[in-house]
Amino acid sequence: MRSPAGVVVTSSYPLQHLHHHGIWTPWTKTAFQGREPDFWNMGKGTGKVEYTGLDRTWIGVVNGGFTARHRFIDLSAPAPVTVLDETWTVTAYDVPGAKRPVRVFDLVLEQICATSDPLVLPEYHYGGFGYRGRDEWFGADKSAFLNSEGETDKVKANAARARWCHLGGLVDGAFTGLAALGHPDNFRAPQPVRIHPREPYFSFAPQVLGGFAIEPGKPYTARFRFVVMDGPPDRALLDAYWNGDAIPAIATVSRD
Repeated sequence: MRSPAGVVVTSSYPLQHLHHHGIWTPWTKTAFQGREPDFWNMGKGTGKVEYTGLDRTWIGVVNGGFTARHRFIDLSAPAPVTVLDETWTVTAYDVPGAKRPVRVFDLVLEQICATSDPLVLPEYHYGGFGYRGRDEWFGADKSAFLNSEGETDKVKANAARARWCHLGGLVDGAFTGLAALGHPDNFRAPQPVRIHPREPYFSFAPQVLGGFAIEPGKPYTARFRFVVMDGPPDRALLDAYWNGDAIPAIATVSRD
């Protein structure tokens, strides 16, 4: 992901955690058919998420995007088993006349059971959605965090619920970063956030509030908006972007 100035604000395969991949949405602690596949920590070899196809792409004056398919595979079974089928719909918007130059895009994900068995998600402190920032931001004082409640202390923000989170840092002496905005329709919104005290990483994790399950015939859906800006975060501006997504304007047409 790039900022308006062209600065990359994501990292993949960082040395500290090779399983971090920019923006990703696997589950960590799970139970399925008596096994415990981990789809997040790929080094364990018990689970993985793989790309299966691109359904469509589009380009327009207002927005462009794509819809892609993935599958969650349990590798701890005697033979690999597909547990979930996942769809990502990503929509990127043109934002003319913005107060600050900005990149805005949405991710809507849907996960559906691929068998007649549920995927059980016990209480755990992360998993389900992750964002990894640049490698230069590794270190307790190398990245800056801000959430919708005004919290900047990563230790205090950890496991606390927030409507949005911003993480950023310096690149060649200039500050840049990314904000992830959780939609109010998401399960258990506002969702708790796992924020690492040293690594440039956070995760929206509804299972922090207790275990649940993705059940056959009942898709799990989550929606996030991303705002990428150069310069330090503006809490009021990010609140405005969150409100614009959470409470969209309604147009009416009347005849005089």
